[in-house]
Amino acid sequence: MDVNQLVNTLVSLAEKGLPELFDYERGLFHFRVHKTGDGLLKVGYSLRYTIICLLGLSKLEEAGRASPIEIRETCKHLISTSKVQNVGDLALLVWLCSIACPDDVETMCSELTVMNSISAFLAGGKILTTELAWCLTGLSALSVATENRNPWITDLMWNVFRKLKGNYGGKGIFMHVKSSDFGTIIRGRIGCFADQVYPIYALSRFYKASGELDALKIAAECGDAICSLQGDLGQWWWHYDSVTGKVVGRYPVFSVHQDGMAPMALFELGKVSGSDYGSPIYKGLTWITGRNELNHSLIDAERHLVWRNIHRRTIGKHMEVLACVFFNRCQRGYPDDLRILYECRPYHLGWLLYAFAYMG
Repeated sequence: MDVNQLVNTLVSLAEKGLPELFDYERGLFHFRVHKTGDGLLKVGYSLRYTIICLLGLSKLEEAGRASPIEIRETCKHLISTSKVQNVGDLALLVWLCSIACPDDVETMCSELTVMNSISAFLAGGKILTTELAWCLTGLSALSVATENRNPWITDLMWNVFRKLKGNYGGKGIFMHVKSSDFGTIIRGRIGCFADQVYPIYALSRFYKASGELDALKIAAECGDAICSLQGDLGQWWWHYDSVTGKVVGRYPVFSVHQDGMAPMALFELGKVSGSDYGSPIYKGLTWITGRNELNHSLIDAERHLVWRNIHRRTIGKHMEVLACVFFNRCQRGYPDDLRILYECRPYHLGWLLYAFAYMG
């Protein structure tokens, strides 16, 4: 299967799979679905995953295809019925509303107390990189949607940018969290893959909204770093040390990173920087087709799902990080305890569409 066929297959799979994971009565996507001996079992509901799925479906509509779920009304339903519990969900909702409901987004932001909530987050003791990136993306989208009419949006957007810049280690890698707490300092320097791709996307969007060259510089450094560290089979590894700029923990390798999050971030970076990231994107994409450590495809076309990851059976993944960070003993070769996690979370299909809907 060539790349174009693969992309078409994945977009079609996500388009069919998402409605099967949506509860139309509740207006929410399920938290996850996993394979059992009796078939598929749907578990829980997630506001966050619902927002991400709607973001993906919005890209499907932009590409000229009808969304199987009504995006605008579902978005309004989320605001009127859901209690946003954290700044990450709030930022994602602002991002979604700016795209799906631009005419009403200022009223929605007032209802959601966006300015106060994000300002309080910035004043907190533990500033998570992924949540900062979502805030920057959401505010950048909001700035465009409101045509820069409100100074508080611009001021807050710049404040978030400065905080996100403070979480950058300078070696192409973002830390997980910045904190003065001793116990968090050690963990905080280790950024996961999400801590890299969401800032790449956010800084690219912020650069487009503001023209800030430092944002583009950092985004490009991070994008180039993760591409240089990509595995031989196209794996986007899981943990990185912001102090050394090295991979310190490889597994799990998540399918959503391969066919959703990495392409989303690198495509956007390529647009604003003029660089071509096609080779690492498509190398990573083929990993899910069976060109991986287990020679097994993670695509389940019959169930319209992509299985979650290839992971280790033992606690070896934790030992790998510790050995690499503290003793500089980073493992080579592939471990012999790898297996597939037969689970899928709806947000995976959402990010897949966000990355590839216009190509499908």
